[in-house]
Amino acid sequence: MGRVVMLVIGTLLGLFVLFNFLLPMLAGLIKIALIIGVVALLVFITVTVMGKSRSQ
Repeated sequence: MGRVVMLVIGTLLGLFVLFNFLLPMLAGLIKIALIIGVVALLVFITVTVMGKSRSQ
């Protein structure tokens, strides 16, 4: 009986940590990666347009 109670408490604690700490941290990392990707895309497009306009 004590083993089942400890299993349930461990599972609930694991879910608490997952939903309160890990998932928001991953969402923040994905948001930062998306912002960096958009900035890199804008720089790439700007450099490409400038390079083509200077070569003509």
